Amino acid sequence: MTRLTSAFVLLLSTGLAASAHAQSTDYTGSISSLTRQAPTGKLATQTEVLDGQSQAALITPASPQAMDAAIAMYDHIARNGGWPSVRERNLEKGDFSPGVAVLRQRLVAEGYLPPQSLEVDEPEKFSVEIRNAVKAFQANHGLAPTGKVDDRTRAEFNIPAAARLRQLQINQPRVAAYAAKLGPRYILVNIPSAQLEAVNFGAVYSRHNIVAGKIDRPSPALMSRISDINFNPYWTAPDSIVKRDLLPKLAKDPDVLSKMKIRVIEKASGREIDPGSVDWGMTPSSQFLFRQDPGDQNAMATVKINFPNKYAVYLHDTPTRELFGQNARYLSSGCIRVDRVQVLIDWILSGQDGFNPDMIETIAQSGKRLDKPVRNGPDLRIMYLTAWATEDGRIHFRPDIYHLDGTGFVTGQPQPRSEF
Repeated sequence: MTRLTSAFVLLLSTGLAASAHAQSTDYTGSISSLTRQAPTGKLATQTEVLDGQSQAALITPASPQAMDAAIAMYDHIARNGGWPSVRERNLEKGDFSPGVAVLRQRLVAEGYLPPQSLEVDEPEKFSVEIRNAVKAFQANHGLAPTGKVDDRTRAEFNIPAAARLRQLQINQPRVAAYAAKLGPRYILVNIPSAQLEAVNFGAVYSRHNIVAGKIDRPSPALMSRISDINFNPYWTAPDSIVKRDLLPKLAKDPDVLSKMKIRVIEKASGREIDPGSVDWGMTPSSQFLFRQDPGDQNAMATVKINFPNKYAVYLHDTPTRELFGQNARYLSSGCIRVDRVQVLIDWILSGQDGFNPDMIETIAQSGKRLDKPVRNGPDLRIMYLTAWATEDGRIHFRPDIYHLDGTGFVTGQPQPRSEF
């Protein structure tokens, strides 16, 4: 029996949800308020190879059924009074207080602790069992798994059960669409959780931190298939980036394009021109290509992963790898930057034409251009999921970073929003 299903059965059989305290209306935090950056320090997510560990993928063909079970569980909790508010701040292992007893009830209500946990001799003691349950809760909500109830964790605890139910219902059609027609090997990118999974037959091979689009330059959600890989690629700046970023920099520093090794090429003639010879205030930038040479300074660094799409986006490496060490990674202009991208490239090619990690590293270090078609490329889903249930029974929630919940959004290009 899955963890989700067993928790639901326990709730039904014991009536714990009905006996839980009614949710207070002045709860701390809300779903929309949690789009702020997570606390710095310990990372909430890690890039890691998980081959052989049989970890359930974020989405599998059975995900719609897992969502149905999750919705039934949260509907039951909401109909029976929800869960108690966690009001005491900064709880951690070793504490002894009435607030810990309330925390224990809260964890039982959502299935993070078994019902018998309410019958221990010292319910007000913050035990190892509670710490581990808090860690599991934090991991399922995209928080650093410290096992301590800080302000951010307390805010997540105090989102009402009815709001979580609604979040699951909103994401149900997204899950159904993304799970449809998946092949045996696929790549899942989830924008709200800022992570990517490479999946073999429903099990995660590797999980990667990503950098996704800014709130005012959101990444699109789409379904496609990997087609080819460019090693040491040129980068041609989209006209939107030319107008928003490059031309303002050029106005301040005439040598900025040379420093960035960006060449300006006239589309009509194909010849390279001196950017200083153009009156950019009077001449449309769309008449030119702004192309960056391969190298350490290149915006895509060592590799670009292509797939058919109408949004001109792709997966790629980055020279600013320190950004993967942040918890809020919504910093790109729409494309997806991938941590430890060489691991993903090796998985995509899976030995095709003799490619292996050493060869991939040698090509990257050489700086030479190489375009490699991918045979039988894995499916790709770039998704917008703020709530989902996995086959192992875990139920996950993330902030609605682009404010799309409740709009009917499934796939497409979100409208940019101003950053708050």
